[in-house]
Amino acid sequence: MTAAMPQAATPGSEQRLGAALVFGSAVVWSFGGMLVRFLPDADSWTIVFWRSVFAALFLIGFMALRDGPRAMLRLFPAMGLPGVAVGACFATASTSFVLALSYTTVANVVLIGAAVPLIAALMSWLIFRERVSGSTWIAIALVIAGVGIMVSDSMTGSVSPLGDALAVLVALVFATATVITRRYAHVRMTPAVCLGTLMAATMAATQTPGFAVTGQELIVLIALGALNFGLGLALFVTGARLIPSALAALLGTAETVLQPLWVAIVHGEIPAVSTLIGGAVVLVALFGYLTVEMLRQQRRPTSAPPKPMPAP
Repeated sequence: MTAAMPQAATPGSEQRLGAALVFGSAVVWSFGGMLVRFLPDADSWTIVFWRSVFAALFLIGFMALRDGPRAMLRLFPAMGLPGVAVGACFATASTSFVLALSYTTVANVVLIGAAVPLIAALMSWLIFRERVSGSTWIAIALVIAGVGIMVSDSMTGSVSPLGDALAVLVALVFATATVITRRYAHVRMTPAVCLGTLMAATMAATQTPGFAVTGQELIVLIALGALNFGLGLALFVTGARLIPSALAALLGTAETVLQPLWVAIVHGEIPAVSTLIGGAVVLVALFGYLTVEMLRQQRRPTSAPPKPMPAP
């Protein structure tokens, strides 16, 4: 089942909207580290459980308001196997990320995660023959280099095969979800990510030592789940349908750059010089690439008829 918004969009404006939505998801997700700092005593699996539960509640409420309760229920079977696959990917990424941090350093996880755009581009090209421009490859290389600079001071040289393998798994499944969302652009993926949050909550429920949290922690967990996780997922899967997979994954790396900024502003944790330099490289690569693509879109003739904008 695919709903459509009443207004039409040209391919150029559709891509700009998709890029804005995916970048918005990165901005929303980037508040996660700042919010988690308010939960110093909470167990990691307890955080994952409540974050996933509140994300699921947000997504269910969003779909119910938009489509109505009965139509919302029909969205789940209508998403088919692509939706189930996307949900499973996000559930795997969410749980594997927590496990990876238990075995290896944050620097390793972040650096491996920077490969998501490269993986998405390669998958799109090899499996679906989606063309990847030269400017995209250059932007991907600069983003990986920038993230490498960001984490260079915290690289200890110690390697955990299990932790790094889990970090690689996170990158693989996130790239896979991005490519599937783009390939099946006609499929509503909001119920898919809702299914993913329910899967993650179920997994965390089997691992957490307890579900009790304080009133203050509950407020933070609601923000972490509903706004940081749920809203971020809704924005991402809506925007990723409208733009190439490599671009969606590239824009998602803005989260890595913005996270230290919010932590510094709210908690006073000043990032290292290498973090600032690497973050600047990533931002210049992203905004430079977007500028090039927008200029290219403006020069491209708009002969195709406008088509309706897909709903999230």
